[in-house]
Amino acid sequence: MTGSLESTVDVADARELVRSAPRTRLIDVRTPGEFAAAHIPGSHNVPLDVLRAHHTELTADHSDPVVLVCGSGVRAAEARGLLAAAGLPKLTVLKGGIGAWEQQGAPVSRGRGKWAMERQVRLAAGSLVLAGVVGSAVAPKLKWLAGFIGAGLTFSALSNTCGMARMLSLLPYNRTPEQDVPSLLAALT
Repeated sequence: MTGSLESTVDVADARELVRSAPRTRLIDVRTPGEFAAAHIPGSHNVPLDVLRAHHTELTADHSDPVVLVCGSGVRAAEARGLLAAAGLPKLTVLKGGIGAWEQQGAPVSRGRGKWAMERQVRLAAGSLVLAGVVGSAVAPKLKWLAGFIGAGLTFSALSNTCGMARMLSLLPYNRTPEQDVPSLLAALT
């Protein structure tokens, strides 16, 4: 990598950045449950929902590079937009997220077994479609539940957003009991 940071960085370049610039901040924007299950050693968890709610409170008094991490890169890209608007410098997104990090054999700290958000969405969507199809044998209008979920998944793919993931991230097992927002945000400032 050269002088300025790109908007995205692959695993090899991220590892080199951390090696060559030890003050690099690795910020994981996944849910606390996902972070607890597997994360990059030395990274800090600042969930995307916390950033959405509090990004205007951030002030950067550093010029350290910041690498944003999520499951695939989508949530990290959203976080990059929020943090850039708040004036934080040197922001980049890890291409492919923690999945790419693991595939490249980079070190990962593992904890209790929470499911990744993508897997939670597949379970919820699949269960609702199955319930709609099976239930339509008794109540024919339930077939529209399967259609609604299918339309939502189509919109999710076209817009590169996921409303179901946002809703699931609010469930208790995807959150820490009490988040000390100033402490979480301190990892960025």
